[in-house]
Amino acid sequence: MDHLLNTFELFTITEPADTPELPKKFTFNPKEGIDNPALVISDDTEPDVHPRMCVLKREEGQGFGFYLSKDAGCRGHLVRQVEPLSSAERGGLKNGDRILEVNEDFVDDKEHSNVVLKVQASGLKLYLLVLSAQDYEFAVSEGRDLMLLASAYRPIEGCSRPRLCYITKEPGSGLGVSIIATEGERGRYRLSPVTDGPAEKAGVQNGDRLIWINGAMISALSYAALSKMVKKCEDHVTVLVIDSRSEVCYNRMGLPIIPAFAKTHNLPYRPKTLHLTQGSQGYGFLLRQEKLRSGRIAHVLREIDPCSPAETAGMEDGEVVLAVNGEQVEDAEHEAVVSKIRQSGQQVTLTSISIPGRDYYTQLGISPLLFYEEHIPKKEQFPKHLSPHQEGHQNPSHSRLCVLHKEVAGFGFKLGCVQNKSGMYIGQVMVGSAGERAGLCEGDVVVEVNGQNVEEEYFDEVVRLIKEGGTPLSLLVMEGHEYEKLRNARQTVPDASQDDFV
Repeated sequence: MDHLLNTFELFTITEPADTPELPKKFTFNPKEGIDNPALVISDDTEPDVHPRMCVLKREEGQGFGFYLSKDAGCRGHLVRQVEPLSSAERGGLKNGDRILEVNEDFVDDKEHSNVVLKVQASGLKLYLLVLSAQDYEFAVSEGRDLMLLASAYRPIEGCSRPRLCYITKEPGSGLGVSIIATEGERGRYRLSPVTDGPAEKAGVQNGDRLIWINGAMISALSYAALSKMVKKCEDHVTVLVIDSRSEVCYNRMGLPIIPAFAKTHNLPYRPKTLHLTQGSQGYGFLLRQEKLRSGRIAHVLREIDPCSPAETAGMEDGEVVLAVNGEQVEDAEHEAVVSKIRQSGQQVTLTSISIPGRDYYTQLGISPLLFYEEHIPKKEQFPKHLSPHQEGHQNPSHSRLCVLHKEVAGFGFKLGCVQNKSGMYIGQVMVGSAGERAGLCEGDVVVEVNGQNVEEEYFDEVVRLIKEGGTPLSLLVMEGHEYEKLRNARQTVPDASQDDFV
């Protein structure tokens, strides 16, 4: 009410009591303009920029019906040649659109070949957050933060992506998690992990909603059927989970909770990139077409010559080729794949995975390329130099220095810890936050806070260091499984160089 009163008084003029006068009539003359000095017509306000969600659905064996290109010297990933009556056109995609997100993953700053692979690996459904050509050009010219613009599409602050967690059984404790049915709601289950148990280590949080297990949706399963499924698991299980707040967020946006949207935790098999430069005897490997145990027909790398470019690049016998020069080739004819490699000339880039790894993703019903970009070392994340204690090693450990600038909502991440034990990890990263933009990922182990090692510190002390450290905040972190490898080998985590950040 106070606000309304003040607004009214601002536009009310009180004349002296002894000179009553009728309100002055204002007229408009097109030649002279407006003769009311109190009325001002301002320029149009800054145009609003609206991302839009395009949902593309295709049939098995068909494409989505558009081309994705990258113009030299231009930002972003450009949509071209949207085919009439295609999945792309039906989903609302238009020529000239720029893609901000692929399946909830911000890609405007990603390598173009990796974005193409994300699209190809998405399965039969593809979710694209896009800007029109006009809106994109305006946003870039105005210096808008496109990641913030994309995150503003979500109606709830602090909405986090689902998590795909790989849980390995441990002797005496099993999976270390209880599955609790929601009373009166068939097919709804929440998880309660044992403290410091296998599930908690794999990224499962207390109260998480269970969505999917080993490739099967559980919404139609009774508690007895679900229990039977879990008991049949041999020594590991892969689950898709989400916290209750984020589940509400996804429901409000009308988005399904699927693996394509997930952050991964501790998955056992990962695609890798092989950069080969041809030698005098060629690349030094054979490519064969074989049928895998899962029934898939695959292009398999065999007979790797010692000291060849293939061996030098890290190729191992029995790996399956997923992509050639950033183009998915799993479904291509074998002769076409061989031709692509030969036509590459003196250099070729192969994306591969082990046969057990391919079988693992086949069981889950998803492509191993779905999370390919997550595991590519980035210049801004991984230092090129070796610290003194690492001289002579070719593969320095992947520590990352993340520099966070505090915002109104804080740094945008939550710390996690194991009760009564030292050591911290990143428990949650808010979408569009300072933490996400700095490169923090859920499950990262915190090694240093503003240059001070905190590996043996307890939760309260680390929180104090963060609060007293001010802004910017520098966190040296390492992916969980990499940290475990180092800890088991009793190595020291290497420093990261801030010079590599831009």
